[in-house]
Amino acid sequence: MTRPLPLPDRPLVLDGGLGTLLEARGHDLSDPLWSARVLADEPDAVRAAHAEFFRAGADVAITASYQVGFEAFAARGLGTADTEALLRASVRLAAEARDEVAREDAAGAGRDRWIAASVGPYGATLGDGSEYAGSSGLTRDELRRWHAPRFAVLADAGADLLACETIPSLDEGRALVDLARGSGASAWLAFTVEGGRLRSGEPMAEGFALADEADEVVAVGINCAHPEEVPAAIAAARSVTDRPVVVYPNSGERWDAVARAWGGDPALPAVDAWIRAGASLVGGCCQVGPDEIARMRDALG
Repeated sequence: MTRPLPLPDRPLVLDGGLGTLLEARGHDLSDPLWSARVLADEPDAVRAAHAEFFRAGADVAITASYQVGFEAFAARGLGTADTEALLRASVRLAAEARDEVAREDAAGAGRDRWIAASVGPYGATLGDGSEYAGSSGLTRDELRRWHAPRFAVLADAGADLLACETIPSLDEGRALVDLARGSGASAWLAFTVEGGRLRSGEPMAEGFALADEADEVVAVGINCAHPEEVPAAIAAARSVTDRPVVVYPNSGERWDAVARAWGGDPALPAVDAWIRAGASLVGGCCQVGPDEIARMRDALG
């Protein structure tokens, strides 16, 4: 890690859904590994997507490493060294986009922008939406061992922090806290929730309370959930921890893993209400594009 995020100082705007932006720009995401395929085959497209979000006003870019896993890529014929190179490339591409936009932005000279390396859940690398089912079938120790190699690479890749995101259960959250503790790598924990509970059915507040178990956890909250979940999540987080709260929900549309399509209507509300409720980092996940991030930036000034 290179520098701490100034989380207590001012609200920060995160980017939106990288994978869904790439798809909207015409890139094929039909592969089970989604945006990780574009990372491997079309790195310039990943860099350009990050730049779009930075130009829209994002302070923080989340890398395309969400579905990159050693076992999943080995099953597709990619060796350990090549997978590690892709993880590092995900950070480099986001940093290159940040630097490109900084050179263009004379009016914002000196403005800080950060890179958060995405650490997706075990289920994400299976490519079947199983992270939303709530149970990986692995124990805490098994999850810790599974995450450890990727966590170590991303912690060493030059990002400003790790975005441990779309966490479906307490056991996976605990495994990630175990890895963060003593690592020297700043990280946030973002759980995926439905109906006011983790996807596993466990209480949100118990997940958020994990933030206090490691100094390296600098924020906690939710992502990849319906926007209607945000107010209760902020309240639950504020009730159990003083760590800054991060929220970046989906647009309000819902993903059909069988049809591999989005349905329903977008319902992303004004984010200033989230800040007033106690969130410090706000952004979007699936189906949230640069236009929505620009509106968030304008709302926060």
